[in-house]
Amino acid sequence: MKAVLVLNMGMKSIRSIIFGEDGRKIAQAALPLTSAINEKCVEQDASEWWEKAVAVMQKSIHDARITHLAAITVTSSASCLVCLDKDGKPLLPVMMVSDKRAQEEAENISKMPGFVEVREQTRLEMSSSLLLPKILWIKNHAEKVFRKTVYFLSPNAYLLYRLCGRPVTDVLDASKFHYYQDTRKYPEKLLQALGIELNALPQVVDIGSKIGVLSEPLSKRLVLSRRADVVVSSYDAICSFFGSGAVEEGEASDVSGTVTVFRTMSYRNNTIGQNAKVYENLYEPEGARIVGGSNNLGGGLIEWAKQCYYQNEAYPYEVMEKEAAESEIGANGLIFLPYLLGERAPIWNDEARGVFFGLERMHTRKDMTRAVFESTGFIDMDMKSAIEDTGIEVKRIRFSGGLARLNLIAQIKADILGLDVLVLSEFETTSTGAAMLALIGLGHFQNVREAANDFVKVRMIIKPDMDNHRKYRYIYNLYKSTYEVLKPQYKKRIQMLEAIRNNREVKIENL
Repeated sequence: MKAVLVLNMGMKSIRSIIFGEDGRKIAQAALPLTSAINEKCVEQDASEWWEKAVAVMQKSIHDARITHLAAITVTSSASCLVCLDKDGKPLLPVMMVSDKRAQEEAENISKMPGFVEVREQTRLEMSSSLLLPKILWIKNHAEKVFRKTVYFLSPNAYLLYRLCGRPVTDVLDASKFHYYQDTRKYPEKLLQALGIELNALPQVVDIGSKIGVLSEPLSKRLVLSRRADVVVSSYDAICSFFGSGAVEEGEASDVSGTVTVFRTMSYRNNTIGQNAKVYENLYEPEGARIVGGSNNLGGGLIEWAKQCYYQNEAYPYEVMEKEAAESEIGANGLIFLPYLLGERAPIWNDEARGVFFGLERMHTRKDMTRAVFESTGFIDMDMKSAIEDTGIEVKRIRFSGGLARLNLIAQIKADILGLDVLVLSEFETTSTGAAMLALIGLGHFQNVREAANDFVKVRMIIKPDMDNHRKYRYIYNLYKSTYEVLKPQYKKRIQMLEAIRNNREVKIENL
């Protein structure tokens, strides 16, 4: 039996899961990660990543009672920036995907003449959540660090580098550097204009590539009899998509952990167009396109509501679900805009913030919780609409992630979308998808369909209540128009905060 170890690093924890070739989990271990958050700044420590990566690998291998692995692969959050010096040591804390310090740099790059060609090639807007603006921020605000940096890496590339000594990533992870997937190259003219050296970025290889073997010192620390192959999978959102088994035309995957990742796969040749509000990734082994995107908070919204309103409950999630069910559809006229950290796909607005609209004296925490629950369905509706605007139809949803543990949310999503929601047996699909891709790379499976047949099971199917769906169409329209009306006010809010914090005179208009 082939055993594959997946090193899976999310925002909150790092995990090591060992799978058998039949999809069975043999052993797993996890440790929490620490984040430092201060206004626009969101950072983690790459040294902590590696220290805990080794610890969880050691424990899972010990618990599995094995001395040989067929392969090790890595999947982690994309769009986080790691700066390494000539000795491979981190020069400063990691700028995480939700770090907003590079907003000005993103705006400046988007106005550069050279970005027009890049946008046409990648069909990807510039955003502070991506990597080139982050590198430019380092250049503008930490010039000494910029000059000492030998490698600007994503988390995947960094962990692969620590495993086998090669700063490598896959084609889809490299897209966060605005890598051209079609022509397989970085945007050299734009990099030159920004003063970024091409050889400082990760080498790019295909998903499933064997890039080397585990370093000898690490292999000894893990007490392995042989040095395992290191195989490239992809970043967490892509792996979670494959781990959901959404490999048929018309199936979409909703993976809602801290964020919501909503994607579908199409086998048609046409591209999504220049004005699309979602990503398009090419999965060359199957001649397919993966279309969709990630937002900033999915299950994280429920965590926020729990901290605000349910801190003293012994079983907060059960109470939240019960109380949300006791409120009516539409939360008694209360709508929640879920943009607590701004938003990525599909509205791409770093300045947007959360809003309870329609709040009255009669409203209770039941209604507020219901409104937050419903907002997770509106997020899906936004994603579905943006995908369908590209000409790709979404017919049913495969639902996983921590949020899928709440049956009420699955029903709300089904009702809002008017589609069947298939709740998967395995909530954590990221590691599953990474193991599938690694085993394809080893030749054990021919393709993702074959792998999904062995690895992915459905726990239950939630049918939509079409009467509720009709009601939700009205509510969703108000949800959308409320955001559009508030859009200009978000920028004014930023200006107001900056003025107050800098002791400037605050000009208030139209009172």
